[in-house]
Amino acid sequence: MQQAGAPGEPPLIAIVGPTAVGKTAVGIAVAERLGGEIVSADAVAVYRGLDIGAAKPDSSERARIPFHLIDVAEPDEDFTLADFERLADAAIEDIRARGRVPVVVGGTGLYVRAVTATLTVPNVPPQEAIRARLRDVVAREGAPALHARLTEVDRAAAAKILPGDAKRVIRALEVFEVTGRPMSSFHTPEGVHGVPRPNTCQVGLRMERERLYALIEKRVDDMMAAGLLDEVRGLLDRGFARSLKSLQSLGYRHLTRHLLDGEPLEVVLAELKRDTRRYARRQLIWFQGDSRVLWIEMGHAVNTEAAAEKVVELAQQIAPHGRPDNTERVPE
Repeated sequence: MQQAGAPGEPPLIAIVGPTAVGKTAVGIAVAERLGGEIVSADAVAVYRGLDIGAAKPDSSERARIPFHLIDVAEPDEDFTLADFERLADAAIEDIRARGRVPVVVGGTGLYVRAVTATLTVPNVPPQEAIRARLRDVVAREGAPALHARLTEVDRAAAAKILPGDAKRVIRALEVFEVTGRPMSSFHTPEGVHGVPRPNTCQVGLRMERERLYALIEKRVDDMMAAGLLDEVRGLLDRGFARSLKSLQSLGYRHLTRHLLDGEPLEVVLAELKRDTRRYARRQLIWFQGDSRVLWIEMGHAVNTEAAAEKVVELAQQIAPHGRPDNTERVPE
């Protein structure tokens, strides 16, 4: 299977969509069919020790297919988009050099965009002095006050960041202070999804909302049964601070409130399920905003093998002569 734009080079296939929709299982099945290897595009799976909450592939899944970009950073490292892009590009190049097919699997939109499109990513390492100063502003005046400051220097970026999202506001101001350029100036003229790279195919998985929400709630229950609470406790016992970016992830920040603040477990779990549903909605909005994503409707019965066959079929159809219809339904 070859695609136009890179003769002789294995294509890049990206499988995207909301959390709990079944991306990893479909990705493994696709990789097995094509002689591929998986490049994870998950912002939590990069951290060692954050296993259950990140829904990392288990040992049996890793035995079937090689995975890349999992466990590449310590929980207290400030792993950035630029770090991901550098490591992912190297992994994809290596996979292709060995004649295998890179299959990107994940729901972190910026990570997927970094490997399927040409971006200008601000190469600005964390500036702790700047961050500490801006965090002080948040502590004294609140995140909306800092957001107002961002509006003064980068109105376009501010329009895309919620006033209460202190972490992203601080990063945008940090980039502005270091480079003298607004964060929004690093976006391509083609918009937030960038200039598409040749020889790539993006396929999204989605399903009816209530079915997805039921799967999300079951996943949280399964994670708890698998020992997520002990995992979070172990990270705190090792001295990792609750304020770390890694421990502000879904699940970890919720259970930290139970362990350190004494909030009732049933309360934080209810909020975790609610916040995961909201995250899934944001993921769908992000990927549905990219017209290059070809969608597979999974139906009420998640049919992994049929979905994998459809992904392979869609990837084979991408050619300079056109593209398939944007939605396919997997047989139930």
